[in-house]
Amino acid sequence: MYLYLKALHIIFIVTWFAGLFYMPRLLIYNTEAGEQPSPAKEILRKQFGIMLKRLWFGIAWPSAIITLVMGLWVMFDGPWAGTFKVHTWLHIKLLFVIMLYVYHHTLHFILKQQLRGVFKYTSQQLRIWNEVATIFLVAIVMLVTVKQNMSAIWGVLGLLAFVVLLMSAIKIYKIVRQRKS
Repeated sequence: MYLYLKALHIIFIVTWFAGLFYMPRLLIYNTEAGEQPSPAKEILRKQFGIMLKRLWFGIAWPSAIITLVMGLWVMFDGPWAGTFKVHTWLHIKLLFVIMLYVYHHTLHFILKQQLRGVFKYTSQQLRIWNEVATIFLVAIVMLVTVKQNMSAIWGVLGLLAFVVLLMSAIKIYKIVRQRKS
């Protein structure tokens, strides 16, 4: 039974991350639709509103909830359930998972704003925010796979290097976009 629960947990992690990766893109497109003249602006915003709601409430939220339920089930009913206290990597992973749920809620907050017609963030700010899920994914997968074989110092340095690489890529992309327009 444990392996089936673990498989379901992983499947819903994948679908949840699909939502977390695509949601900011739609928020970016919805923001940029505001630069279009009428009636294109209104048509695009209406369509993006439909897409945002379907993705968020049809895929991302259900997947986040099922991921949490399956994760807790696997953690407390798995073969190593009684050894929770001795696994430092698991505590760090759970900290990242908690931060991932906080990130999820920030996307929910931005979605609610945009659906009310409030656009507080630029497309560039949303592009940066889009990469946060990637950072969490890398950190969590590295912790789960490498576990005790990874030095804390090298893990932090590797994650920081990855963040710098992502932010550099965003900056380069911004420069390329500006040159094209």
